[in-house]
Amino acid sequence: MKPRYLHTLVQCATLGGVKGFSPWSHSTEPTEDFLDAYSQAVIHVVERVGPSVVRITMARGVRTPWGRYGELQGVGSGVIIAPDGFILTNNHVVEEAQEIEVLLADGHQYTAEIVGTDPHTDLAVVRIPASGLPAATMGDSDRLRVGQLVIAIGNPLGFQFTVTTGVVSALGRALRSQTGRLIENVIQTDAALNPGSSGGPLVDSRARVVGINTAIIAPAQGICFAIPSNTARWVAGQLITEGKVHRAYLGIVGQTIRLPRHLVIGHRISQETGVAVVAIAPGSPAAASDLWEGDIIVALNQDPVATIDALQKVLARTPVGTKVSLSVLRGDKKLEIPVQLAEAPD
Repeated sequence: MKPRYLHTLVQCATLGGVKGFSPWSHSTEPTEDFLDAYSQAVIHVVERVGPSVVRITMARGVRTPWGRYGELQGVGSGVIIAPDGFILTNNHVVEEAQEIEVLLADGHQYTAEIVGTDPHTDLAVVRIPASGLPAATMGDSDRLRVGQLVIAIGNPLGFQFTVTTGVVSALGRALRSQTGRLIENVIQTDAALNPGSSGGPLVDSRARVVGINTAIIAPAQGICFAIPSNTARWVAGQLITEGKVHRAYLGIVGQTIRLPRHLVIGHRISQETGVAVVAIAPGSPAAASDLWEGDIIVALNQDPVATIDALQKVLARTPVGTKVSLSVLRGDKKLEIPVQLAEAPD
């Protein structure tokens, strides 16, 4: 090998450590004849969205088994959603973080502050003191189709700015958050994700973010999940403007039970189960209404309520302060009970 060729290789190998170098840039134009349509689509997406993907490193104090305090460090991903420094990521990436560092694709590093978190959807927004940043475009996750090409970009296992591809494996999945609330319409994909990919974008072939990568099933291969972009857009908007997500609540402890068959037939109820009111929280909307312990909720504003999760789903799309009508079974009677919804306490 001639010395000048060796010198060129050394220069290429060290570019990744140079400030301002982007892993998504290229010095030579690839010949289009050499690339098939699939490769061109993926390259196009990576070059457009890649600069918006960031690496997030967090640190927090933890108590060791010996009673001492140590430092726990973690690495995740995020995506810039506004040029003035707003970054969308997972709640579990920054949860209880005492220090957050964000590394951009161009090599610049910033200390970030938390704008707001929403454990119920495992989403969070952080902000860095920068402007003019390359923001990604949010897509419409409701238009996704099973089998559609998707690309995941993130920092799996600390390997910075890694790209994986796959398809939408399923839609409409439900995922339980750390708080116990059900996250709806979750996207299942086989695009490879690993610890560290959390918070990174799932992107369609038109370079639009359709999901935020959030979870994997450790023993499985090719079963990964992302929060849909429509949910992420709504949550991020609430977090940026209000610092939290406002949700309505009833204030009951409920249990899903099977309904007596004669009541299902007699009252023409469309489902076989309902939510029994086990307890009512003092000072809650339920306590201010005529709802009793022992009542069985079967509908809210005529929307069937068959399970606790179904009740949460209806409440999630009902604005705080709305007056709703609960259809309940009390003994052999079916009653309509008005309730004024209030904001769920933290």
